[in-house]
Amino acid sequence: MPATGLRLAMIGLGTVGTGVAKLLTQRPEHLRSLGVGPLELKTVVVRDPAKSRGIDLGGARLTTDFDSLLADRDIDAVIEVMGGIEPARHRIAALLRAGKHVVTANKAVLAEHGRELFEIAHQSDRSILFEASVAGGIPILAALAETLCVNRIERISGIVNGTCNYILTAMHERGLAYGDALRQAQQLGFAEADPTLDVNGSDAAQKLAILARLAFQSKVDWRSISRAGIDKLDSMDLRFARELGYVIKLLAEGEVVGGKLSLQVTPKLVHQNHPLAQIRGEYNAIQVHGDAVGDLLFSGKGAGEMPTASSVVAGVIDLATGRGQQTFRALRLWETEPAGPHFDPTSQAKSRFYLRFTISDRPGTLARIASILGEHGISIASVIQHETPENKPEQPVPLIIMTHEASDGPVRLSLAEADRLEIARAPSVCLPVAAHA
Repeated sequence: MPATGLRLAMIGLGTVGTGVAKLLTQRPEHLRSLGVGPLELKTVVVRDPAKSRGIDLGGARLTTDFDSLLADRDIDAVIEVMGGIEPARHRIAALLRAGKHVVTANKAVLAEHGRELFEIAHQSDRSILFEASVAGGIPILAALAETLCVNRIERISGIVNGTCNYILTAMHERGLAYGDALRQAQQLGFAEADPTLDVNGSDAAQKLAILARLAFQSKVDWRSISRAGIDKLDSMDLRFARELGYVIKLLAEGEVVGGKLSLQVTPKLVHQNHPLAQIRGEYNAIQVHGDAVGDLLFSGKGAGEMPTASSVVAGVIDLATGRGQQTFRALRLWETEPAGPHFDPTSQAKSRFYLRFTISDRPGTLARIASILGEHGISIASVIQHETPENKPEQPVPLIIMTHEASDGPVRLSLAEADRLEIARAPSVCLPVAAHA
């Protein structure tokens, strides 16, 4: 399909939308050098047209009237960067039915309503381009859908939330408490005013559901993905992890275990020599293992104005060249019965575990806890117990145990039993250790 120009509209003019407008209006010569015709931003739908945004839109019309986009036959494609599920879901569906292609950075609406929207797109002979919905500027979706399509993807593991990675980096490297690190991330624009979906693991689970569709061709409800966030982490565990030679990262992981797909989002100890341990600040990284290509690592800024805008405008260019339409038709995503392994929310690969008990420092304490672990078939790899200050003999002390490989169920049963002991002074903490490190 020959390259052509596009007349565009955009919904939303926040951080990402501003970056998209800059790329479309401030570098026309570079865009022409890519072999595409003019990319004209005609209309931008916003909530408050009077708000000062400090950007020249190149003559684009600001309006609150979304319905005007549906009626405007001159608009070929619409960029949706408003975020959220509603009214984004309704608007994307209406645009597709009105004959407009859609380029979106909205992982929430795709994770929640991808099947419905993709069906509408196919029925309307339109395309949805969504590279920007996962990992900002990293071209991971295109790699999975195109470059790596000959591979059977056996495992995927990644840092896909820049907010959490920034917070954890600040806690590890500068010793900040969780609340202080979060406030700093908000001040720098790396965290939302309400960061709940980021820090509780929901954002990463939504992205993992999309990745699973492409990597494993599996049907996944993101709400069924086992997930834990970083909002309950204690700085003490980051310090002990460092003492053991690890860092803690929020990982989104998928792996085929016994013919079934296992998915989870959880903080894990990652060995300091592992590539994912080197990913700092707001950066994201995704490690993919294909049966033919082996291990690949994709890394880059996972959020922010220009990285995400880069992926959005790349989608626009794909539409202008015809690549986007061809890829969308070939993918057949969100089909009712995909060909990949069945997602089993209860399926988990075995792992090593980091366990922290807060106990009274009495003779025989370690033996009692070791006995409980042994009764559940859990083998101890190493132990850390610092001395109690001589002037505070009754002060509870942390007991750190690193296990050999074990199943999650027996570990949780062991912890529940240990927490009922009279020597327990606080609930135990359990963090898995990343494999393949």
